[in-house]
Amino acid sequence: MRIRPIEQADRDYFIRSVNEFYHSPAVCHEISPRNAERTFELLMHGSPYADCLIAEDEGGAPCAYLLIALTWSNEAGGLCVWMEELMVNESMRGKGIGSKMIAAVHEKYNNAARFRLEVTAGNPRAAALYRILGFEDLPYRQMIMDPPPDRAIQ
Repeated sequence: MRIRPIEQADRDYFIRSVNEFYHSPAVCHEISPRNAERTFELLMHGSPYADCLIAEDEGGAPCAYLLIALTWSNEAGGLCVWMEELMVNESMRGKGIGSKMIAAVHEKYNNAARFRLEVTAGNPRAAALYRILGFEDLPYRQMIMDPPPDRAIQ
């Protein structure tokens, strides 16, 4: 297995996998299919705020992606690496790919002050993995505010 940066050739895999991710117990709601396309284009043109790693199986085919959002955290005192989405193909789960991808993020962003992720109550297997890897629950309740549709980015 090889872990590498996302490439233009990963477009169909990424879009399909994001769609699968947002129809799984890993998330609480669906998103617009345009979001995955916009995110892919952002990743291809470079951004200081986003990154994505792809895992390949032994045959060189993509089998997982990990989307990363980069922010500054005053609370943590430095770079905060949000592991925004981790999706491993169902047929490849239980083979250590998620752990290896998280290790690759730690290696790539070894100067980060904090690594952060979210997990839903409907995804206890992922939560167990994250705890084994050293993540712990935050005593925060997260809140969001999406702009009204007339203000949303087109």
